[in-house]
Amino acid sequence: MLRQKIDKGIASLLSLIMALMVINVLWQVFTRFVMSNPSSFTDELARYLMIWVGVLGAAYISGKNMHVAIDFLSNKLSENKQKKLSMLVHLIVILFALLVFVIGGLRLVYITAILKQYSPALHIPLAVVYAVIPLSGLLIIYYKMNDILAKKL
Repeated sequence: MLRQKIDKGIASLLSLIMALMVINVLWQVFTRFVMSNPSSFTDELARYLMIWVGVLGAAYISGKNMHVAIDFLSNKLSENKQKKLSMLVHLIVILFALLVFVIGGLRLVYITAILKQYSPALHIPLAVVYAVIPLSGLLIIYYKMNDILAKKL
């Protein structure tokens, strides 16, 4: 039940971000070609929204188990060995998400916050932009732990 709420929340947020990206790019095209005075913030906003869509989308896809997988080897294994391999893969993904996304992402957020780095055009803290990295890592860990517990691997 919690998983469906999280899925719905992430899907809604991703849809909102995509809508903002479309509006932002349309505004950029309009100001550049119709008004002959391109907007100064749209390029930067599109870049940051793309970061959020990519990283948060990766967490969402991970939760839906729709990510790219090579199952050539696992299809040739017995059911028991497939479960063991699946458990190993889930644990590796959890470890990667913890080390790279959560710990590495928190370090990046911390460093940009301490250095008080702001985006040039939007003047927002870059820590806010990078906060999606540890958030996505936590979501991936939640999804994979939930998969492990649900499948009783």
